[in-house]
Amino acid sequence: MASVMTLYERLATARKQLEAAGIAAAAAALDAEVLARHVLGWDRAQLLSHNRDAAPDGFDERFQPLVDRRSRREPVAMITGTREFWGRDFTVTPDTLVPRPDTELIVEEALRFLPDRDRAVVIDIGTGSGCLAVTLAAERPQAVVIATDISREALLVARGNARRHQVDDRIHFLQADLASGLQMQADLIVSNPPYVPNRDVCTLPLDVSRYEPATALFGGPDGLSVIERLLATLTPLLAPHAAFIVEFGYGQEDHVRAAAEREGWQVVRVRRDLQGIARTAVLERKRE
Repeated sequence: MASVMTLYERLATARKQLEAAGIAAAAAALDAEVLARHVLGWDRAQLLSHNRDAAPDGFDERFQPLVDRRSRREPVAMITGTREFWGRDFTVTPDTLVPRPDTELIVEEALRFLPDRDRAVVIDIGTGSGCLAVTLAAERPQAVVIATDISREALLVARGNARRHQVDDRIHFLQADLASGLQMQADLIVSNPPYVPNRDVCTLPLDVSRYEPATALFGGPDGLSVIERLLATLTPLLAPHAAFIVEFGYGQEDHVRAAAEREGWQVVRVRRDLQGIARTAVLERKRE
């Protein structure tokens, strides 16, 4: 009679399968754990306390197909349907980027710029899953947020996330190419725009190039086309003393600074991510 595998043994088998598919060992271990917790509906403490127990009935029938999907490099967030951002779970689909920790730098700077007491108008350009718009609306209950995206499907996801976190009454969603059609003046504009150079498509992880939307990833030959458009066109939307906070890619800091200078912006601050890479710029219009 065959012995019954424990959860620990079953996760070890899954980890080996993921490593064989080219996923690094540490990531494979974490992915197997996250997928198991998703199937079981457990938190990490429950999994650790029961990992020497036999796998529950029906576990493998639900778990193995998810491991197979991850072996084909589908992102875990798209398998489970959610990704955490700023302490909240966000629905993600192939129509949106998977929210990343680096983008929380925009939230940090936005909250720093907007004191809790302020009633402010915030525009999130290229909202995707809505992670920025929803987070800022939740963290600043006095704010009114306008969120744009060129993708109708992404806006449907973002609206769902706004309802999930009960801020849909303070976010106005608009299908638009960047900020086209907007006529109000904002106290703050934020954006995580496409900024990957087109030529880098072959160097991206398969998780990204196969499964995340190209329109949200690629920013032209040098990756800067969308950022340059934003710097050139946002002035009419800025209230006095407003700010623009934007994410950009590896090696692009000097180019962003130069483009900002050409268009009359002042770089207030550049933030670096956990790897020490310049990632987020806080800009204001130069004052006469």
